[in-house]
Amino acid sequence: MNFLGKAFDEISEGETFGQSLTIDASHISRACGMFGDFNPLHSDAEFCANSRFGRPILHGPMTSAFMSASIGMYFYGTAVAYLEHNCRFVAPVFAGDTLSVQWTITQTLDKPRSNGGIAVLRGVCSNQRGEQIAEASGKILLSNRALVDVAQAG
Repeated sequence: MNFLGKAFDEISEGETFGQSLTIDASHISRACGMFGDFNPLHSDAEFCANSRFGRPILHGPMTSAFMSASIGMYFYGTAVAYLEHNCRFVAPVFAGDTLSVQWTITQTLDKPRSNGGIAVLRGVCSNQRGEQIAEASGKILLSNRALVDVAQAG
């Protein structure tokens, strides 16, 4: 049996969760290929040496994806659908940075017809120096534990 994350009827407002990841140059180069975005700010060290950043930076959508990954893991097997994700980037991310995201459940919206509800989330991502890198909000539709248990048994 796989690990099962938190179900809607097991969460509460104010609850927090998150994870950390050290970014390396391969994250930046893989993002270029994944997104098809080879902007020199991501792919050309010589160009970057003369930019305001001084070196290549990680794509914003990659930071956003890292942030949302912890939601997928925290609600592993209980998520019905990730409904909304908004992200604001406030500082660059470089190879060698260790990012940490912390999400807070700010509201729970009971959805009895769905046998669960919606968790409203607010996230903050910081680097190893405690500098804020990004902030995000999201909404995820979750099942109650009994519904997850039935699905697992079936």
